[in-house]
Amino acid sequence: MKDNLLKDLLDHLTLEPLGNDRFRGESRSVGGKSVFGGQVLGQALLAADATVEGRRAHSLHAYFLLAGDPQAPIVYEVERIRDGRSFATRRVVAVQHGRAIFNMAVSFQVDEEGLDHHAAMPDVPGPEGLPSGSELYRQIADQLPENRRDALTAERPIELRPVRPRDLLNPERRPPQRQVWLRTVGALPDDPALHQAMLAYASDFTLLGTALYPHGLSFFNPEVQALSLDHAMWFHRSFRMDDWLLYAMDSPSASAGRGLGRGSIFTRDGRLVASVAQEGLIRLRKAL
Repeated sequence: MKDNLLKDLLDHLTLEPLGNDRFRGESRSVGGKSVFGGQVLGQALLAADATVEGRRAHSLHAYFLLAGDPQAPIVYEVERIRDGRSFATRRVVAVQHGRAIFNMAVSFQVDEEGLDHHAAMPDVPGPEGLPSGSELYRQIADQLPENRRDALTAERPIELRPVRPRDLLNPERRPPQRQVWLRTVGALPDDPALHQAMLAYASDFTLLGTALYPHGLSFFNPEVQALSLDHAMWFHRSFRMDDWLLYAMDSPSASAGRGLGRGSIFTRDGRLVASVAQEGLIRLRKAL
């Protein structure tokens, strides 16, 4: 069954070439009313990569403009901004129902040697023995909203194991920090671009919610209105999404109806392979 889940995700990340640097992608439901932002990030990154040779993505900067319709395909239009000797730049616009719902700039670089240092990985327990997010939801299934219960308790193609889970229905106040182990549930092909797209997909799952920790809130609180506004990633070193990665997150600020999340992603042996930043809308409905 897990192999089928992973194949389904791979199929949905695979794009149909339309010619003239245009690609079409289908959507995959993760239980929300709109298209999951991580899916658009992953598909857009693969669309940009399809127009580049001999270089790997090292950074992306994206904006979510409109909520996507999960029942309709998304067309990705790639613009070749520049091809230099070391770097290449692409702009990607995701279009649905004739409107832009997302845009992203991606920079690619040839492999180079250089100075090498990185931050240390947090000292946390390994993934062995930790329950997955789906298992935690199944423990409280009878208390979950009926319209989200099946999606939350289902197995996922990317397994997430929180290091220190909290009660999502009655959350306590905590410092805005958390760590989650993640990996795909099966082996992936040896394609670095695919592993980057998979990590981009997964990086949108848990980041923004970290900004709710100091306030004793979660996305299950009916007064909370939250959605992603932008997303940035930097890829530092090679990695595999079918090996365990630690996603260490913090939120340095929430104000003016927005929250900022930051993430550092490490391999099991402590190498920093990617950094993430995301700002999102966070409003309390009673204040509207």
